[in-house]
Amino acid sequence: MALASVRPAVDADVDEIVRIQAETWRLVYADLLPAAALEALTSPDARRTWADAVHAGEPFHVFVAQEGEWTVGFCAAAHYAGQGGSIAEISTLLVEPRWGRRGHGGRLLAVAGAALRRAGSQTGRAWVPEADHASRRFYDRAGWAADGAVRTLDTGDGTLREVRHAGTLDLQVQ
Repeated sequence: MALASVRPAVDADVDEIVRIQAETWRLVYADLLPAAALEALTSPDARRTWADAVHAGEPFHVFVAQEGEWTVGFCAAAHYAGQGGSIAEISTLLVEPRWGRRGHGGRLLAVAGAALRRAGSQTGRAWVPEADHASRRFYDRAGWAADGAVRTLDTGDGTLREVRHAGTLDLQVQ
């Protein structure tokens, strides 16, 4: 395996972030999301949103995973004030399926966890589609368990049920 790493995203990464999200969601969530939502992932608005996220600065973070010269995944995380205190959340963590099972997701989660710990949180959370068994197993292996919280999102052509996984931010790269 080529050298694997995780680093903060920069402007030059935005197109790859958009590509990875669009290709991965089209493959993994085609049965869960309407075609219009999947098409919107490559729109100019989507690109601007990711560019803004890359530039947002503290307490927001976007990281990319690389294997050799290839960008293979990314993670967006934030630490912000919420009801009853602060919230540390992984809003998106994606690794292209063809690069899966090589430790990239774990490295992304560990680096994001360290950034959120520096902001003062000890635990984090992530919302995952209930039907996305691969992502749910990933969080389970990382020690993050479903905590009983559920939400239903309107997709514009139905609903998407998500479960919340939560766990410690003291994660080690394996």
